[in-house]
Amino acid sequence: MASTSSLAQRRAFGDFVRARREKLTPAAVGLPTGTRRRTPGLRREELAQLCGLSTTWFTWIEQGRDVSVSPHALARLSDALRLGRTERAYLFDLAGKRDPHQQRYETDTVAPAVLACVDTIGRPAYMLDYRWTARSWNAAAAKLFVGWLDGEQDRNLMRFTFCQPSARSLIYDWETRARRLAGEFRAACSARFDDPELRTFIAGLRQDSREFGQFWDQHGVLGREGGERTFNHPTDGFLRYEQVTFNLASEPDVKLTMLMPSTDAESNTAVRHIARPATPGRARRPADSRTD
Repeated sequence: MASTSSLAQRRAFGDFVRARREKLTPAAVGLPTGTRRRTPGLRREELAQLCGLSTTWFTWIEQGRDVSVSPHALARLSDALRLGRTERAYLFDLAGKRDPHQQRYETDTVAPAVLACVDTIGRPAYMLDYRWTARSWNAAAAKLFVGWLDGEQDRNLMRFTFCQPSARSLIYDWETRARRLAGEFRAACSARFDDPELRTFIAGLRQDSREFGQFWDQHGVLGREGGERTFNHPTDGFLRYEQVTFNLASEPDVKLTMLMPSTDAESNTAVRHIARPATPGRARRPADSRTD
């Protein structure tokens, strides 16, 4: 644990490790059960053996002492305790460390019920995976995002914005929005810069878009906080929305983005034209998750 962690944080960390240790049986981790056990679950020395760490270290951790621990030691501890994804994230959060073996997101594992959520939304809505490829969208989003979600082209938002000429006419004040998008993408994928596929994807963007390379090299970092989004739609004219983005608890690498009507009365007529009542089953989805 980092020396700057609070006493409450250290105690929560120690209590969690002890609780999980006491729930594990020797048989569950391949150790002999024995005949006389005075403590429930694993002994500290048994857990230390599984992790390759010292028994003294575990004693101090469970006592809430200010003990230093590396991310790789935490990863071994998480594996030994058989922690699930949420439990593992909780362990690293308490320790104030980043998981070096964060599971690579697999787009094919997104639950169909999650993808179907956009069907129930009457405004433009879509879901992005960790490389910001659209995984699901509704009819209103397909009508709005001409050249991205309305045909059979590449579904990646970054490639559409930087590599498709139609994006420059659709997105009002393209340069400002594109610069911000590069900063939002950098912030969103910072934990995955060691992912070979992500590095290849970014390298391809740099090669295909001079502007992306320029904005990327500025190292802007911005949250995907939403706000006003304006468009020059080829058939509906100027449109103004308020963007709202949600991170899904069950799918931490999936973002749900909704475009709500602006409070500006002048733009509401066209927005109402593009947003229709939700019709179950009308959402269009790509046949695969390719980004190239």
